[in-house]
Amino acid sequence: MSNKNLPAGTVVQAPVVEPPEFALRYSNLASEEDGASVVACTDEFFAPVRRALRATPPVFIAGKFDENGKWMDGWETRRRRGDGHDSAVIRLACPGMVRGFDIDTTHFTGNYPQAVSIDACHVSQDPDAHTAWVQVLPVTPVGGDAHHFLALQDDRVWTHVRLNMYPDGGVARFKVFGQPWLDWTAQDPSGLHEVSALHAGGRIVSFNNAHFGTPHRLLMPGRGANMGDGWETRRRREPGHDWCIIELGHAVHVRQVQIDTAHFKGNYPESVSVQAAQCQDMTDQLITTSAMFWPELLPRSPMKGHHEHVFEHEALTRPDPVTHVRVNMFPDGGISRVRILGTLA
Repeated sequence: MSNKNLPAGTVVQAPVVEPPEFALRYSNLASEEDGASVVACTDEFFAPVRRALRATPPVFIAGKFDENGKWMDGWETRRRRGDGHDSAVIRLACPGMVRGFDIDTTHFTGNYPQAVSIDACHVSQDPDAHTAWVQVLPVTPVGGDAHHFLALQDDRVWTHVRLNMYPDGGVARFKVFGQPWLDWTAQDPSGLHEVSALHAGGRIVSFNNAHFGTPHRLLMPGRGANMGDGWETRRRREPGHDWCIIELGHAVHVRQVQIDTAHFKGNYPESVSVQAAQCQDMTDQLITTSAMFWPELLPRSPMKGHHEHVFEHEALTRPDPVTHVRVNMFPDGGISRVRILGTLA
């Protein structure tokens, strides 16, 4: 049964798609909840661009209309009757090196663009008429109701991207996967830096389970908004414990470890420990394997529910510089945020 023949009010979820490695390894720099925003667009008559920056999968709601027509979960422009094409300028959540895109046209079956291209720029303010744009993705055909994962190997740092649709149409989600970038040469080496933060280049390398919540949220600023804003595993029914490995944005002498269990009141871990190491030129797979044998940075320490646990350098056991940490939860549970602070090595 096609979406147009469904009973009114029926909600159709997006199908689960196995993403490529770059979409698993790198953060989505165009996520609205992480700070990305819309700077400008040529048209958003049927659906606003900001919907395409949502982190949640797109849905189709049968029979739902607004004053301009069918409600769509994404960005949709009117039918173009003249020359040209539609475009939208997105300010990334933070400057970064782009590794790939996902042009997702899920639920757009007769109203998707024929092709897309992507430009990028690096500016201190928002781009204007004098901004020099660089095309990082040439004009590429796209289809309807599908993910289009497009890899990019480019070490230049960008602050904004421009998505072009030819000639018009709709995109459900637009994701820009990349490595956040921070100019460490401009930072005070003697200061205390939160090198685990996403915007400082922190990255989730791997984890053993994330049934209820994604480890990516561990690196976000502030405290979690609710129990869904963090990393939560399923209830463990066998021996062992859960773990997550974080790559730091810069090598540091760790001076403080913060474990925040905000909103986890009946499902926080009994205890947590942290291991650490300095890893150079290693694949994620090798890092994950070797992490089992890393020395302890923070010995196993009891946790409380809905509480910020702060461990100063007196409680830490590894003075050497580290680039990666492995957070161990015993035996399972949920953590809202992990913060690793230190002086630059």
